[in-house]
Amino acid sequence: MYGMVNRAVRDMVLARFGTETWTKIHTKADAPAEFVKMKGYDDAVTYRLVAAASEVLEISQDDVMRTFGVYWVVETAEKGYGPLLALWGNSFVEFVTNLDALHRRVAETFTGLKPPSFEVKTLGPERIEVHYRSERPGLTPFVHGLLEGVGQRFNTTVAVEVAESRADGADHDVFHVRYSSAA
Repeated sequence: MYGMVNRAVRDMVLARFGTETWTKIHTKADAPAEFVKMKGYDDAVTYRLVAAASEVLEISQDDVMRTFGVYWVVETAEKGYGPLLALWGNSFVEFVTNLDALHRRVAETFTGLKPPSFEVKTLGPERIEVHYRSERPGLTPFVHGLLEGVGQRFNTTVAVEVAESRADGADHDVFHVRYSSAA
């Protein structure tokens, strides 16, 4: 993964738990304290950071990943790329529907990036199904948080349910999402 991901993990820990906690986490993970945004790092570094954060914070790895998914959208992406993100949709559903195109576009900039794929299907009024495919295992909770973060970005209440998971033997993850925009 690119350093921007690991750097965002660092930023989330620093913002919520402070320098001492970050030092414990990156030391336990045998990871650098700083990351170069545009440099590629082995995925194992990110997975070790998540495992170490889980141990140090005494929460599940799934909770770490889900919280990071929300943080990625609300803090990292919004603050660093807000105007660019605005090009990909004006509502929760429009933005989620365009995630696949957004990732294809990002892949043009980041050499060697193997972007995930998102497919959205309408299930009914204020209900969608999101199919998520990735070469990387274990990111289901991150995508769950990502969808919640996109909801926050658009002032939309979302309830996300994992309908199918690679961890349970499915070939990809499927999320059922109920949403309602604030009046």
